[in-house]
Amino acid sequence: MPISPYREFSVDQWAKLKDSSLLPLTESELEALHGINERASVVEAESVYLPLSRLLSYYVKSAQTLNAQTAEFMRDATPKVPFIIGVAGSVAVGKSTTSRILQTLLKRWPGHPRVDLVNTDGFLLTTAELEKRDLMKRKGFPESYDRHALLTFLADIKSGKRHVKAPVYSHLHYDIVPGEFVEVDQPDVLIVEGLNVLQASPTVKGEPTVVVSDFFDFSVYVDVEEHVVKQWYITRFLTFRNSVFKRPGAYFSHFADLDEAEAIETASDIWDSINLVNLRENIYPTRLRADLILHKSADHSIDKVHLRKL
Repeated sequence: MPISPYREFSVDQWAKLKDSSLLPLTESELEALHGINERASVVEAESVYLPLSRLLSYYVKSAQTLNAQTAEFMRDATPKVPFIIGVAGSVAVGKSTTSRILQTLLKRWPGHPRVDLVNTDGFLLTTAELEKRDLMKRKGFPESYDRHALLTFLADIKSGKRHVKAPVYSHLHYDIVPGEFVEVDQPDVLIVEGLNVLQASPTVKGEPTVVVSDFFDFSVYVDVEEHVVKQWYITRFLTFRNSVFKRPGAYFSHFADLDEAEAIETASDIWDSINLVNLRENIYPTRLRADLILHKSADHSIDKVHLRKL
């Protein structure tokens, strides 16, 4: 067999690694955690996410023990440093659902009941700034983020700083919400979800610079074939056409009156010209930088798990 940095598991093999001491999520709990057109069954929560939360609980406990031992060695009460988990993947693959399920399960393990979740959409440049820089059609690409603000946020978290604020993004208004923030105050675990959070280091004048993933203790990549996620994106667009796009003040309200054929064509064009380009150029190339890869089949279910060897 070819040598790989990953161990590959079928779902059945991975499910055997769960711990029966932790109760799985109920149907009602899962319903509250689902994203648009994204579904995860109780069976999948028990067979995939439960073992993953068990593994992560070991990583968190080990990090906490090391922090305590280091503080004892230094004879200094160092600030509490959260364990940071990055979740990456394309638009419409279900990153948010994965992140919320992990957040809920990790809270149930002893030793880390406080688990916060931040989406890097909040660190996108404002619409006004994107328009000024002619980047509206590059929204979601690395250059569309306030990289300095995001790195400062993560550096503050990893420094043990309290009451760190992250901006809030509105998908309805397609912009940052002025004056609104999410506060992160020394949680046990912080999950950071975003498109390009695993991107490798760029260089400035020939010197490598700090990147988002430098602050991660563990990372997950949600993987789906291009043609499959395109169909998911189109389906989500059609759902938005009949819901979000019809709400007062919606940025994409002009799409609400499209008939189905026009909506499918529009969504397909947006995918091919923007999201697919970003996936190929910036997102998919970071796949093998993840500690764990969750591969999904066309029915949204996870069918393979790849865990990086230590």
